[in-house]
Amino acid sequence: MSDYGNMEKVDPIGQTLPRNDERINARSGDIILYQGNSLVIYYASNSWSFTRIGKIDNVSQSELRTILKAGGENVSVTFTLAD
Repeated sequence: MSDYGNMEKVDPIGQTLPRNDERINARSGDIILYQGNSLVIYYASNSWSFTRIGKIDNVSQSELRTILKAGGENVSVTFTLAD
């Protein structure tokens, strides 16, 4: 995932998924589907029309920012589904 705007990491997913965009205030830890074809992890706030698909819990904004910025411009992220 690549850094964008010093507030998020974003990466295309290689396909387009159905979306349900609505104007929201994304916060640190939000996982967003952007334009149906990119995943975004926010480590700062932003307001836009998105489809929220998940949330990273139990980590502070500063901790998440440190984790996502530790790899520099690009980081590798693995998503798994919880039972």
